[in-house]
Amino acid sequence: MTTRTTSSSAHPTISTPAGDVPADAPAWNRQRHSQMPSHRYRDVFHRLELPEFSHGWADRRITRAPLWVPVDLRDGNQALAEPMDPARKRRFFDLLVAMGYKEIEVGYPSASRTDHDFVRLLARERIAPPDVTVVVFTPARADLIARTVESVRGIRNPVVIHLYMATAPAWRDTVLGLTRRQQIDHVRGAAAEILRLAGDLENVRFQFSPEVFNLTEPGHVIEVCDTVTELWQATPDRPVVLNLPATVEVATPNVYADQIEYMHRHLDRRDSVILSVHPHNDRGTGIACAELAVLAGAQRVEGCVFGNGERTGNVDIATLALNLHAQGVDPMIDFSDIDEIRRVVEDCNRIEVHPRHPYVGDLVHTAFSGTHQDAIRKGLAAHRARAAETGVPEGELAWDVPYLPIDPADLGRSYEAVIRVNSQSGKGGIAYLLETGFGIALDRQQQIEFARVVQEHTDTTGREITAEELRALYTETFTGRSSGSADSADRACMK
Repeated sequence: MTTRTTSSSAHPTISTPAGDVPADAPAWNRQRHSQMPSHRYRDVFHRLELPEFSHGWADRRITRAPLWVPVDLRDGNQALAEPMDPARKRRFFDLLVAMGYKEIEVGYPSASRTDHDFVRLLARERIAPPDVTVVVFTPARADLIARTVESVRGIRNPVVIHLYMATAPAWRDTVLGLTRRQQIDHVRGAAAEILRLAGDLENVRFQFSPEVFNLTEPGHVIEVCDTVTELWQATPDRPVVLNLPATVEVATPNVYADQIEYMHRHLDRRDSVILSVHPHNDRGTGIACAELAVLAGAQRVEGCVFGNGERTGNVDIATLALNLHAQGVDPMIDFSDIDEIRRVVEDCNRIEVHPRHPYVGDLVHTAFSGTHQDAIRKGLAAHRARAAETGVPEGELAWDVPYLPIDPADLGRSYEAVIRVNSQSGKGGIAYLLETGFGIALDRQQQIEFARVVQEHTDTTGREITAEELRALYTETFTGRSSGSADSADRACMK
């Protein structure tokens, strides 16, 4: 294998894979070994002994939404270059309440004065509706637990105190310097301290997260979790949340689903446990991990509204929820004004949402390709015709329009940006914009002729053409011709 080269300016250069073609590669695949040192890494099966069992999740379907728990105000906030000030935090909290979230992680009160003061604000001003559960986060240290419990005193809402400790071998051995038995004793001691300080608070329940669950030995994580549910005396009336994070995503989503299902089957007091997941997105499959985890028995999902978080982010609740919506399942959270939600989140996070972000980005309902535009134009026309024929309002009629997985109107968006014209566009998209924007209906011959004009214009300018520019170009093209052509243009303008 060749070595990576550098240029005279000491910047690395791109090196074409120059290794051997694998001996077992088929004739149609001539990819060569790259120069990247992939041998340094081990797959999850070499890092962790996973139990073998049948995969029940593979035969299930999601038919109802899990309990969504946004962690933007704590986990997402810790990942911001500029953590939220009190005003931004309050604005974000008000948004989450308005959208319908009923459990919200509001902060890490022992970590910063801003977080502590925001929790105290919830106690003083009653800004949280009575049916909203407030979650606060604490590590397994006695002094920090005490400060956390003190911060929630006086809150009338239901409260969850969330205790965490990293349990995976690399964290346990290298970071914490604990044996498995020492760690169980440490967690038991922290859980006992929470119970001593908050056990008499009737509105308080408890949560435990074995951080880096997905890289923790199954037997160890079961023992740790059963220890806390026994100590906290979990019951169906006062259940304990066991939150199982893919803190750093390291495997394909089916592996995480197997791990969740194993816990679902083997935990003690299962009817007294709310099984929760907290996927990250290091491999870009956080959404799939969360969906498969719900199939595997998870009842609760922690994430951020648009996926903000450390490294590549926490799981994206908007995408998860709207994936359900697109399958006919009520997500139980309101995204019907997606652009206003985006504006608030962008302002609070100081991070822009990508234009290709699923469901939310500016371009996710937009087609530039001519064939796609033609299919969408015909699909929208057929949808309107079905609504008129059946008497069912367009917003209630079953949706089946090519290239649009959901109706943009469900998210408070119009159809104006669905079709936009550039050099890749065709006659169908051009005709759609003229017809919907200006009432100009072109016959087929005019569509073909005008499409050539538009193509020449966009090739020359190298940019998108707006509807107004399209109308001006149309007028320029069909004005001043022979009377027959002019009459034809006039008729085209009438609808």
